[in-house]
Amino acid sequence: MTVVVVGAGPVGVTAALLLARRGVDVLVLDRHEEPWPEPRAVHLDDESLRVLQAAGVADAFTAVSRPMAGLRLLDGAHRTLAEFGRGAGEHGWPQASMFSQPDLEAVLRRALAAEPRARLRGGVELVHLAQHGGPVRLTVLDRATGAEEVLVADAVLGCDGANSTVRRLIGSWMRDLGPSERWLVVDLVADTALDVWPGVHQVCDPARPATFMPVAGDRHRAEFRLAAGETPADLDLHALLARFGAGGCTVVRAAEYTFAARVADRWRSGRVLLCGDAAHLTPPFIGQGLGLGLRDVHQLSWKLAEVLGGADDALLDTHQAERAPHATAMVRLAVLLGRLMTGGGARAVWLRRVVLAGVRRVPRLAAFASSSRTPPLRPGPLVRRRRVAPGSPVGGLLPQPPVAGGRRLDDVLGPGWAVLTAGGPVPAGWPGRVLPVGELGSPELVRWLGARSVLVRPDRIVAAVSRA
Repeated sequence: MTVVVVGAGPVGVTAALLLARRGVDVLVLDRHEEPWPEPRAVHLDDESLRVLQAAGVADAFTAVSRPMAGLRLLDGAHRTLAEFGRGAGEHGWPQASMFSQPDLEAVLRRALAAEPRARLRGGVELVHLAQHGGPVRLTVLDRATGAEEVLVADAVLGCDGANSTVRRLIGSWMRDLGPSERWLVVDLVADTALDVWPGVHQVCDPARPATFMPVAGDRHRAEFRLAAGETPADLDLHALLARFGAGGCTVVRAAEYTFAARVADRWRSGRVLLCGDAAHLTPPFIGQGLGLGLRDVHQLSWKLAEVLGGADDALLDTHQAERAPHATAMVRLAVLLGRLMTGGGARAVWLRRVVLAGVRRVPRLAAFASSSRTPPLRPGPLVRRRRVAPGSPVGGLLPQPPVAGGRRLDDVLGPGWAVLTAGGPVPAGWPGRVLPVGELGSPELVRWLGARSVLVRPDRIVAAVSRA
């Protein structure tokens, strides 16, 4: 069994680690010899760290990242409109972590180099795919010599980014979910520690929306929306940075980006599947770009391993059926929040202030705004929930509180299906080992479970619930 992963970014390498830990041989191909040196993604939530935990790199990631304090919304004069804190989440990791992507990529590549079932080959470009009811045949080009070579794989994962070659070769196209916006992204290094709040600052000013955030160590990032017809050279960058107290920082990169909102119409062609930016693009307003891709490969890797082990290929149909609606919901949410935070004119500024004041006064709304939880998966073959089932845990991630001995729950459950029970009935057809929750030594998990039993998938999604 061999899987070829096209693209050696964080999503592709994580996919390779997850598959290798399930006994699958993996070859990762990338058109570049070395990882891209410039920072891109800077935020991951606690759900995403469950994926890194499954890949065996979460502890190494925490050594190069830092917990983020939360989100502070500012008006055009940089006065605080509202603040939504982040802290310890229900998944055993900080609700939000800031990092520099080259640091994360170094962690992932070290783990990949130590994995005997996985290898990385750089300087190779995919030019053709073919499958006729059997293995997938890939034609690749060695960029140094110009020589072409044919590789054979049992499956191919397209993790090759926004301009995905794999997506083009399977005839998939991107559907727009909102307008694109041009932003100037500026990465900074501070010579001395900045006296700034250690969270994300979002300036909700339609005239000049901006974002500023400490990243990790001495690194910071600022982002400024460009007006129609405006170029980066038109901005007084020093003055804009000085408003955040970062005027003395060294600019290591200033690049114009187009923030798009798109989802692919087709995520699978036979044994070729899309993940990450190849399947969806999101504006950065909720910090879910990389997290969505990590969820893709976490929820796909165990299914693909089972199919390669003899399960019906129809199991792979659940990849798009589960992930596309979830990604679409998150992209639409990012578009909506971007409009709410940065759109409109003078009237929108007044309305924004009134609404945010109301949110702060209602505890449930404030708690919702501070939560890092993402929507549950839709009902389907692997998510047994009625379409209208408020409060049901089915389709969402199982919480991961501490268990006896200081171990993490995911590590105790093992790589397969599991059943947690607090005395509720366990249906005969449920797969996996049965764990009485009282034996795990976690009062939080006992309270969460109540008088129920839950069926937990290998990706820690709750698949079904049974009540006493």
